[in-house]
Amino acid sequence: MVTGFLFLIAIFFAPIFTAIPGFATAPALIFVGFLMVSSIIKVDFDNLSEAIPAYLCMLAMPLAYSISEGIAIGVISYVAVNVCCGKAKKVTPLMYVLAVLFICKYIFL
Repeated sequence: MVTGFLFLIAIFFAPIFTAIPGFATAPALIFVGFLMVSSIIKVDFDNLSEAIPAYLCMLAMPLAYSISEGIAIGVISYVAVNVCCGKAKKVTPLMYVLAVLFICKYIFL
């Protein structure tokens, strides 16, 4: 609700936001990138079923120029790696649904 309300308010301020040059957002993007990279120390790199999807996710984000594409690759690879390793019960039903939806996105778009 809050997000929807804030987007509704942002509609009226859109002309003001377009006056801000793109390079002015660079410090905020650098800080967000720093926060994303700082969470890498929490990944268990000794467990390959956790490390491979995390690595693919980190690799896909800058190569695809899209955080959402990196997340999609990470979700798909997480499900695929865990199913191939025999850890299918570890994966939640929501992750299966997301993986199927992301695969359908790549097939049909």
